[in-house]
Amino acid sequence: MLALPAVAGKFRLHGGGYTMSQGAAWDVDAMAGVAAPAPPTRIINMNRLGETLRPEFQPPVRGLFVYNCNPVATVPEQNKVREGLRREDLFTIVHEQVMTDTVPYADVLLPATTFLEHVEARRSYGAMIAQFTQPVVAPAGEARSNHWLFGQLCHRLGLSQPGDLETEAELVDAIVATSSSAAQLAESFAATGKARPPCGERPVQFVDVFPGTADRRVDLCPEALDRETSQGLYAYHAVDTPRQFPLTLISPSTTRAISSTLYQLVRELVPIEIHPDDARDRGITDGDSIRVFNASGEVRCTAKLTGDLRPGLASLPKGLWARHTQNGQTANALAPDTLSDLGAGACFNDTRVQIERAEGV
Repeated sequence: MLALPAVAGKFRLHGGGYTMSQGAAWDVDAMAGVAAPAPPTRIINMNRLGETLRPEFQPPVRGLFVYNCNPVATVPEQNKVREGLRREDLFTIVHEQVMTDTVPYADVLLPATTFLEHVEARRSYGAMIAQFTQPVVAPAGEARSNHWLFGQLCHRLGLSQPGDLETEAELVDAIVATSSSAAQLAESFAATGKARPPCGERPVQFVDVFPGTADRRVDLCPEALDRETSQGLYAYHAVDTPRQFPLTLISPSTTRAISSTLYQLVRELVPIEIHPDDARDRGITDGDSIRVFNASGEVRCTAKLTGDLRPGLASLPKGLWARHTQNGQTANALAPDTLSDLGAGACFNDTRVQIERAEGV
């Protein structure tokens, strides 16, 4: 996802499937020789998208390009995000494969190819194998890959540079060429469509692979990172629990989706899980309609009592779409957009809520 004021030089960096990134196992540099230096521009933290899209945000964001992302379902402060996307003066483009919850806010909707319809080069998730796959079916309708779309935008916006790599194959070749085992990787890709890292499929740490530090040793407390934190790297940060919102809401993954991807296949309503003790204190029985709320919003759904949770916790899966609850809001409507002091990451598990029966739902 890009805010359009930061467009120049950024499109192709994010585009489509070249994820053989730097690392100890894979001796490649995905940026070297491929990406031009980014022009000076502001960087916006996606976790603060709701605040960023407020009209008073300066300088205001007037255009938003969404791809490989479903921010209505995945970004904290869901109601702020929706409010921002409704702005009449915000021009939103969505490049998408399916009709996500973000799509209805698009001024322009562009169809995207699936992984079965375009060239893909990437490391496996977990396994020590890289794959270079070819499409197995033609793109449906007018669907186009990220690479094709961003390349066309660069041409039409006058951002193309002499010597730019035009095809997916050229990009893969340029990335592979940065490896000390470039010839072996290229030959393996061409022959089998896959490749093993130079360290082999079963590397031993500190024998076959090493940390990326200058001395190839683990630094448990690097000074630069320690200075970035408010209390040091190894400090406990207590989270305030307001009396009116005594329960902690967690939003774990499930086996049915990857973030919000594949939730288009789930049609039924999804319940929130709570501990029987917490349910009993609130007069809630299994299957009751309830409201889960805090100062940011509320989710209306049914209760599922389970002893798998500790008392004081409630659980609603991450990535749900609007149709999976009774009122169209999900856990992200309740999650704060505060940031961690290291890495400026999201603090989803800092969500504090109250739960009560919802009469007449």
